[in-house]
Amino acid sequence: MTVDLQAADELRPTPQPELAEPMTSTGIGRAILDVFLQNRLATVGVGVIVFMVLFSFVGPHIYVTDQVHTNLNQVTEAPSARHLLGTDEVGYDVLGRLMLGGQSSLEVGLAAAAVATIFGTAWGAIAGYFGGWLDAAMMRVVDAFLSIPSLLLVLVLVSMFPPTVPRLILVIALISWLPTARLVRGESLSLKVREYVLAAKAVGARDERIIVRHIIPNAIGTIVVLGTFTVADSILLLAALSYLGLGPPPPAANWGGMLTDGLNYIYDGYWWLIYPAGLAIVLTVAAFNLVGDALRDALEVRLRER
Repeated sequence: MTVDLQAADELRPTPQPELAEPMTSTGIGRAILDVFLQNRLATVGVGVIVFMVLFSFVGPHIYVTDQVHTNLNQVTEAPSARHLLGTDEVGYDVLGRLMLGGQSSLEVGLAAAAVATIFGTAWGAIAGYFGGWLDAAMMRVVDAFLSIPSLLLVLVLVSMFPPTVPRLILVIALISWLPTARLVRGESLSLKVREYVLAAKAVGARDERIIVRHIIPNAIGTIVVLGTFTVADSILLLAALSYLGLGPPPPAANWGGMLTDGLNYIYDGYWWLIYPAGLAIVLTVAAFNLVGDALRDALEVRLRER
């Protein structure tokens, strides 16, 4: 009887381990969001960005000041109930000026980053997908621009034309698209040999359709992270140009220009002309960098599932 039981146990099929079901797009999105929210510094960064946007674009409708006409009767006044952050050297309310400067800084930073990301993505995806002599020629252009110090190239370009806001956006974008093109090209080289790309080629899909429908969407993680960092770099570059006197012309304001004007009074004790603009630049740039770092970590979930 004992032998029969042992034989029956040997004949009984061994239970197979259950295979984990693949995550759906909704599940991957939730996993990405969970990983992002676990990074507390990233949530703080998002909060700072939202605050800066509201402060710059909604604030002027609540805290109304005259940022067009100068008032020499109230120059360099200390912070008070009338002027919460005092006034500057020509009588402008500093808090109102800070809001107006935030509009220019964020608009130029976001617009330049958008142009640079779109152009750099297209350049890198085309170069990596087609390869060969076209890839070599397009990458040599990128290498040539990267060999020139970015600030020097921007100074040359801005000094050739009057520094209006649209021109500043184009000049900053001209410098900022290069890292995006290089990294997207690397992604494209890896993606073009994947099974779904080869299958699309086999059924006769056109090259431009493959790039738009398969290459770029599957490199979106890298593109989003680079775009976030590009915004921070563009805001810093605009501040540097404004510091050198090549920012948007008056009456337009930006944080870099405010910081430059305030440094003339650094030894006179007028701290409200220096620290608010400098703190706004530091907080905004740090916030975009923190969000970019968190997005890079969160999008690794998507890469693992892919």
